[in-house]
Amino acid sequence: MQKEKLRVIRKQKGYTQQQVADFIATDVSNYSRKESGDVRIVRDEWDKIARFLDVPFEDIYEEEEPLVVINNDHPVFNDRSSSAGVITNQNNYDNIPGAIIENLQNYITLLKEENQRLKEELKGLPRGRK
Repeated sequence: MQKEKLRVIRKQKGYTQQQVADFIATDVSNYSRKESGDVRIVRDEWDKIARFLDVPFEDIYEEEEPLVVINNDHPVFNDRSSSAGVITNQNNYDNIPGAIIENLQNYITLLKEENQRLKEELKGLPRGRK
C-alpha cells in the first residue's frame, strides 16, 4: 500500500527521500521502499517522520496492510519483505567465513582496549577540560 499522503506532504514541503531517510537513520533505498509500501513503517518511524515534516502524525499516517510473519526471531530481518509482503528471517550468519568473524572479534577487542585507555586518559584531565 503506497503511502500517498506521506509522499504528497514530503514533496509539498520540498524534502527529498534522502533527507527523510537521513533523519530516520536509514538508507534512501530502504526509505523509498517504505514510502512505496514495500516495507513496513513502524510507529517510531511515523513519529520521527511527522516531526521532521513538522506535521501532525495523523496527517501522514496510513494504515499498514497486515503482513504475514515467518520466523521473525531477529528484529533486524523484519525490514526485508518479498514482493508478496511476506517477511522472512534470512539468517546469513552461518555463511560468514570464520576468518571474518575472528577479525571482527579482534577488532572489538581492540576497540574495548582503546575505550578503556581513553577513559583512563579522561580521568587524568583537569575537571574543566572534560
